[in-house]
Amino acid sequence: METQAVITALGALAQESRLGIFRHLVQVGPEGCAASKIGEALDIAPSSLSFHMKELSHAGLVTSRQEGRFVIYSADFEVMNGVLGFLTENCCAGNVCSPVNACRPPAASAT
Repeated sequence: METQAVITALGALAQESRLGIFRHLVQVGPEGCAASKIGEALDIAPSSLSFHMKELSHAGLVTSRQEGRFVIYSADFEVMNGVLGFLTENCCAGNVCSPVNACRPPAASAT
């Protein structure tokens, strides 16, 4: 994933409502959720929700589709995994992390 795309995605998530929306969509899963249900679940007014969904869509973090009168939003798991992969690609100095010592900082030495 390109650095600028990661910056855009992280910038979109760096706001409380948008982070909550994205986490909600991740929990809902690939089938997604109607905009009205997202607003109800997170107590976000429709006008504010529309603004936040535009920002998340622009960042590539969510996709939308029309189903009758409803707009269904879904988290884009490929983009999410791309951001996570970008953030962790050089984890543990490029070595494979084991479950035992997975990305833990070195223990402080006793002095």
